[in-house]
Amino acid sequence: MLRVRTVALSGVVLSAALLLNGCGAVSNPAAQPPAAAKPAEKPAAPAAATGKQEKLPEGLAELSESDRAAALAQRVCPVSGEVLGSMGKPFKVTVKGQTFFLCCDGCQEDLNKDPDKYLAKLKK
Repeated sequence: MLRVRTVALSGVVLSAALLLNGCGAVSNPAAQPPAAAKPAEKPAAPAAATGKQEKLPEGLAELSESDRAAALAQRVCPVSGEVLGSMGKPFKVTVKGQTFFLCCDGCQEDLNKDPDKYLAKLKK
């Protein structure tokens, strides 16, 4: 009977010690090894400064240099709002004397229905 009480008392003492100190955790932060110093991250340099070119959407690579420059300046299709070149080679249209690019054939139909709406988007 004495042996059972000793084992039970030892379990209680061990449990109390674990609760107070945590299971294997070091309670003194000064005793913990220092964390490895993390090197400071450099901010990303602009593409022009590094001499690297930003990756162009694949469809823009298929355009002539002058058309590519115009498509980059326009950036998005006025009908869908998609980035030009992300859906293949953009195509050039002229509406009411203004030339610009659409991302796909599907946008041509919407443009024809309400050209003034989309020309206004280009001016913004």
